[in-house]
Amino acid sequence: MSSSSSNVVIDRLLPDNWAEGQMRSDMLQALTSTPKRLSPKWLYDDRGSELFDQITRLPEYYLTEAERSLLVKQSPHIVAEAAKHGISTVVELGSGTSDKTTTLLDAFWEADQVKTFVPLDVSEQTLLDAANSLSERYQGLEVHAVVGDFTQHLAKLPAGPGRMIVFLGSTIGNFFVEERRALLGAMADTLQPGELILLGADLYKQVERIIHAYSDSAGLTEAFTKNVLDVLNREFDADFSKDAFDFVPFWDPQENRIDVRLRAQMPHRVSVRDLNLEVDFGEGEELQIEVSTKFKPEQLAAELDSTGFELVTTWLADGPAEASHTPPQPDFGLFLARRR
Repeated sequence: MSSSSSNVVIDRLLPDNWAEGQMRSDMLQALTSTPKRLSPKWLYDDRGSELFDQITRLPEYYLTEAERSLLVKQSPHIVAEAAKHGISTVVELGSGTSDKTTTLLDAFWEADQVKTFVPLDVSEQTLLDAANSLSERYQGLEVHAVVGDFTQHLAKLPAGPGRMIVFLGSTIGNFFVEERRALLGAMADTLQPGELILLGADLYKQVERIIHAYSDSAGLTEAFTKNVLDVLNREFDADFSKDAFDFVPFWDPQENRIDVRLRAQMPHRVSVRDLNLEVDFGEGEELQIEVSTKFKPEQLAAELDSTGFELVTTWLADGPAEASHTPPQPDFGLFLARRR
């Protein structure tokens, strides 16, 4: 179903009450599986989004500013590379307000190289607000917004000409390796040979610095993570107690990722009345909330290669030097790849 206004077109690929049905299905699976594992997408209710916005402003949480600074610095070079491949359509997955993407669109617009912007997100109102704002900012730009889920609807994205999929925020790192490769493969299936993807990815670095980004001294990340229990209580008439769980972020050296969990302090039972569930937690049993992989550039290049892409170029942002006698390690990367 589509509607349009001025230079804005909206495709609605999600049925009414999709979020409620999807959340119900996800929670049933999460709370009855072993181990118990929630999807991180349900962290972002209004309160969760507010807390995450505060987290991005913390000195420990380097990711958001590192990516933003890199986009500011490298956007003209990204546009120049995109021009070599005939890119005139920019597609953003999980676009939200398209805040950071505006930096990239400014460079495309200044170079008179973008004709269409395709933001995809599950939130129709957020998409509509952002689409109207962008249409006013770039007079003449066609905004073809898609209300959909990028894990389900990539094949229904508008066809070219000359598309570049943009996937920022190191969201690619929130997927387990099998899921990540499936998503990259779906992107490859969606694109035509020669079309591009631009990935923002957090990079492997000093482990202590990574851990500090997920266990800030202000306790905001703990509050953000435990807020998902409030979401469960509100949406499913449950009786989770945040005091019954410890916040446990830890480093998984085998997978090079942060693994964020809530660990039961004692045996107890939780009633989830709207799902007709009684959920037992043993002492020390964990509820997995989120993973965040930190990539080595050669690792991500190999994953791109194995899913149908060829790395074109990489832009890296250096972090602070770990000691006076050592060079800084790359903090964050933008990876531009071409569909073979």
